Amino acid sequence: MTQYDLIIIGSGPGGRSAAIQAGKLKRRVLVIDRKDRLGGVSVHTGTIPSKTLRETVLNLSGWRERSFYGRSYRVKDEIGAEDLKERLHKTLDYEVDVLEHQFNRNHVETFYGMARFVSPTEVEVESDTGEVTSVTGANFLIATGTRTYRPDLVPFNGTTILDSDEFLEMSHIPRSLIVVGAGVIGVEYATMFAALDIDVTLIEPRDSFLDFIDKTLIQEFTHEIRENGVDLRLGSPIAQIKDCSTHVEVALENGRHVRGEMLLFAAGRMGATEKLGLEATGLKTDHRGRLNVDRKTYQTEVKHIYAVGDVIGHPSLASTSLQQGRVAACHAMDTPSLPESPWFPYGIYSVPEISTCGMSEEDIHSRGIAYEVGVARFRETSRGHIMGLEHGMLKMLFSLKTRRVLGVQIVGEGATELIHIAQAVLNLKGTVDYFVQNTFNYPTLAEAYKIAGLDAFNRMPIPDELKAVPPSAL
Repeated sequence: MTQYDLIIIGSGPGGRSAAIQAGKLKRRVLVIDRKDRLGGVSVHTGTIPSKTLRETVLNLSGWRERSFYGRSYRVKDEIGAEDLKERLHKTLDYEVDVLEHQFNRNHVETFYGMARFVSPTEVEVESDTGEVTSVTGANFLIATGTRTYRPDLVPFNGTTILDSDEFLEMSHIPRSLIVVGAGVIGVEYATMFAALDIDVTLIEPRDSFLDFIDKTLIQEFTHEIRENGVDLRLGSPIAQIKDCSTHVEVALENGRHVRGEMLLFAAGRMGATEKLGLEATGLKTDHRGRLNVDRKTYQTEVKHIYAVGDVIGHPSLASTSLQQGRVAACHAMDTPSLPESPWFPYGIYSVPEISTCGMSEEDIHSRGIAYEVGVARFRETSRGHIMGLEHGMLKMLFSLKTRRVLGVQIVGEGATELIHIAQAVLNLKGTVDYFVQNTFNYPTLAEAYKIAGLDAFNRMPIPDELKAVPPSAL
């Protein structure tokens, strides 16, 4: 039986960063993954594949050039499923190769198989051939991520009725698509396929969607995706989903019916913990299979067992999982580490993109903070004209008392890149004056920060040092 300093279950972003960090500290590290390739859900069915698919769709469809050349403009007239998969597979192979190299360089050991705790300090790993190996560790990190939620209501068949993991392996591009669930995954796929000029119906049982995003941004986003061809059905619980062989029929409780060639069910995910044998450790999960942790150290109730990533719930981002894994590994190895910054960016890779950092206007209202708003439209920037952008906006919120930036929300081209300027200013406690004083490259979309900053600055109280001296005082 082999003893390790840190045993990591799962090789997604959280497990990956923890393994490399512990390896750099010259500790003996083992990563166990149930698949025969490293990377986890993030590399194989989640983050990297969906973003690669998005880029492929936007490039092949000519989406970004349509404002100049018309809605009928396409880079390739006939786009098939293989066109979408070609770039996808190349990207995934590269990601796995880089990860394997990083593990080798940092002397991280790997083992493929299904891990199960048999005691708080020992796990058994069963390989595909049925061989069982036992390993023990001083510390453990659970980074198993999530699995798709597959309710009995949905007659999944792997061809026309799919979950979000199966969706990437579709055999053909449908002429019409029904997406159930207007969460991040559902919204991303619905808007991507609308960019391919496919009839898309997005069904959400609740009366609203993406509730953690600023409502002004959601209003702008909703208008644009409807203009792009997404039929958004809010407040429409599903009564029945019927597989009709040549098509899929969805009956809604309000009496309406939706017909499509293919259906993607993207209404929720569950923590992938049911096969870990957590009962042997004394750990329990919530109703969605997620673990509770100390958000400063990522320790579970069993102090030598840590958990990071989607398996601990919100924010369930690859970016935050990477950071969590590093922090957890440092704490487990008794190594001081810089704390996480309070503000991180949230990105939704839909068409158009959405990205936010800091508080929304609703958050500020609930806290009773006096504030001012600055808004810039991408069409107001020269770069926006050059790129042919008809939509897109940047919204900033400032405290009237301290003049500090409280939150930034962006919808439009490049939002997930632009948001990092806001992240830096927020974490450095910058004010509206930063955007007024500083010069931004021209022409760039980042110039929208200057426009929005001035928009708010001109409505805010004038600082004492900028007030004009009355003639009588001279």
